[in-house]
Amino acid sequence: MAIEHDYFGLLESGPDGSIFWSETVELGDQAVTVDLTAPDQDDVSEAALDVAAGLISGLEQIDRNARNAMVNELDNRTSEVTEYILQQQEELGEELEDVLVDISGDVQIDVIRSLSLMSMTILADELGGQDPFAVLEYALEPDSADDVLLVNIGSDGDVLSVTSAD
Repeated sequence: MAIEHDYFGLLESGPDGSIFWSETVELGDQAVTVDLTAPDQDDVSEAALDVAAGLISGLEQIDRNARNAMVNELDNRTSEVTEYILQQQEELGEELEDVLVDISGDVQIDVIRSLSLMSMTILADELGGQDPFAVLEYALEPDSADDVLLVNIGSDGDVLSVTSAD
């Protein structure tokens, strides 16, 4: 079986009924991998695909909201964002400045500004649920698959939480 959508085209299901779509989109000077997935195509509605298309089209604003949510976490010394930044400072030491795109004097803000948006995974079967509808993956160093921050986005585009990959 398959689902047809104006933005995604023909989404064919695999032998197990799951669907998967992937594309690379440009965000400024970054290439971001966008994946849409669902374990069962019967759980994916036209409305979910419309919301997913809207998130992809509005990726610049979604990215801005995600980074603002990270900044809001900086007040909490035990937040995953604060822990991530401390970990990067410890691991990179003096070399941290080499990976920062802008040095303003506020290391925490500079790290958040310097994070690369690596991917966005859309969980198309989670429309309107309590679980994230999309997950954004950020890394300071693109080659470092383990040191990432994950920003969970609801189907309304709001940030639900920021976590580390640990």
